[in-house]
Parts: sequence; structure tokens; C-alpha cells
Amino acid sequence: MGAFAGIILVVQIVAALAMIGLILMQHGKGADMGAAFGSGASGSLFGASGSANFLSRSTAAVATVFFVSTLALAYLGNLRPDSVGSVLENTAITPAPVSGQTVPTSEPAQGADLIPGNK
Repeated sequence: MGAFAGIILVVQIVAALAMIGLILMQHGKGADMGAAFGSGASGSLFGASGSANFLSRSTAAVATVFFVSTLALAYLGNLRPDSVGSVLENTAITPAPVSGQTVPTSEPAQGADLIPGNK
């Protein structure tokens, strides 16, 4: 499943870069507003600007691919094997040490062999 998530991640990155490029290539709505006040109305001031062109339709398609890949990655990221269970079920319960006391361990501390009389 890791390879499948990797492929989806690559698709998402390519879609994000394509969407950035397509958005930057498009002609803004505010660019025609100055022409409406003086040198001929190239479009309506606040109304619809006509049918969608190739760039806006391809931006919508790439945005759809981006959102679908995002949802797929979110779904795959939340999948867990049945054998793992809850995070809280797999934790070991150890008592907290009381101030001034040390909790004995089953293995000697590092450097314990350097202490005289500790063999």
C-alpha cells in the first residue's frame, strides 16, 4: 500500500504544480475593468464574462484531480492494520517515581561496571 500512496502523492504534486501554472497564465477579471471606463468596453464591468475558455476548464479539471488525490491520501493515511489496535492498548504502564526515589530497573545503568564493588 505504500507504493500506491507514493503514486497518489506524485499525482498530487504534479496537479498542484499544473494548477499553479494554469492559474498564473490566466487573464484576470480586474484587467478588463479599466477598459470598461474609457477606451471601449471589452467586457462587462461586473457581469458574466462569457463562456469558459480552455485555461479555466483545464484548471477546473486539474483542481478536481488535486482534491480527489488529497481525499485519497487522507483516507490511506488513516488506515491501520487490525493487529495494531489502539495506541493506548500497546503502551506499558509503569508507575511514576515518587520524588526522591528511583525506580529499579531490570538492567544495570550504563557505566555500572565502572563503579567499585559492582560486578
